Parts: sequence; C-alpha cells; structure tokens
Amino acid sequence: MDLDDVWPSIDAERADLADLIDDLSPAEWEAPSLCAAWRVGDVAAHLTLAHMGYRAAVVAAVRARGSFDGMIRDTALRAASLPPAEYARRLRAMVGSRRTAPFLTPMEPLIDVLVHGQDIAVPLGRTRPMPTAAAAAAAQRAWDVGFPFRARKRLAGVRLAATDADWTVGSGAPIEGPISALLLLVTGRDAALDELTGEGVGALAGGTNESRRQR
Repeated sequence: MDLDDVWPSIDAERADLADLIDDLSPAEWEAPSLCAAWRVGDVAAHLTLAHMGYRAAVVAAVRARGSFDGMIRDTALRAASLPPAEYARRLRAMVGSRRTAPFLTPMEPLIDVLVHGQDIAVPLGRTRPMPTAAAAAAAQRAWDVGFPFRARKRLAGVRLAATDADWTVGSGAPIEGPISALLLLVTGRDAALDELTGEGVGALAGGTNESRRQR
C-alpha cells in the first residue's frame, strides 16, 4: 500500500469509528474491550491521542517509569474522563490530519484504527468490516517492526497466509484465514482464532492472551 493510500484509509476508519462511538450505549462504553484491563471507553480515548507531542510523550514515559505498556495505559486512562461524544468529536477533527506521534510512521495510526476498532466492536458483538488492502499493509508492518508486538517471536514455527489477500509471512505449520483475523493474531489478539484454520492453530489456542497489549 502506497503512502498516498494509507492516510485516506486512516481518515475513513477514524470517521467510521467516530460514528461507532456516537452509537455506543452507556453500558457498552463501560464494557471490557479486547485489550486486557481496558474498557471500551479507554480504547476510544486512546485513539484520540495519536497526535501526542514529543514533550507530552516524555512526561508520560516518566510517569510510567519507562514502561511502554504503562505509558499507553496511563495516558488513555487520564484521557478517558470526558463525555463519550467528545471522543467522537475529536476523532472527526483528526480526519485530514497528517500528524503522527513522535518517532512513528503513518503505518502505526493505521494499525491503531484497524485493530482498536476491533478491540471495541468484537466484545460488543458488533460487526466492523476491515478493508483488505489496509489490513494486509498493517499486518506486514506489525510483523516487521518487532516491538511492541514481537510477532516473529510469538509466532515462530508457523506460516501465516491470508485467504483473501496476497499476504504470507513466516515458516512452519500453516495458519490460513482472512487478513482481518491474521492482523488480530499478529498484534496479539486471540479473538479471531475461530476464523483461522491449519495445523498451526492448535498450537496457538490459549497462547496469545499473554501477549495482549494496549498497542
């Protein structure tokens, strides 16, 4: 996926997520998300922090004593005290922006909106289709970067192949399925394991929860 296609994909996902957030009931806002120890509302708040500046990031890192996961969680919780409608407004205000947080490429906000959209939708029983090309690009980025997903290490010994996109990584026991399910797997979520098939799936069942991250 070219950079010229990445930003429009991010814009579309942010706008659609804003509509989803506007539609959440108070009970859904408080419901657990796919991110360990995060409410749906915490994930929504996190998505509005993609423009965090360098200084704010340093302050957050110090508060979290250098813990990346701690920093991500703390910043989301600190930001999660506003009315739900405010997060939808903030996401819509980000549409068209080309800013990223310090040291990140546009691929990171693409991963965020795709994966965190599922973190919100899946536990609520809501269907949220994922654009195939964008999901493949996000999965490749998550596979390549190492930190914070550590996908190559977690998924060593298996070969991932999408059935709806030209995307294959790894080697070993095969795991096949839609790219949306593989993106969740690569980023440490086990919520879509039932959409995957192949010899490698059995070895993973129950083994990805320990890798569930805020990112």
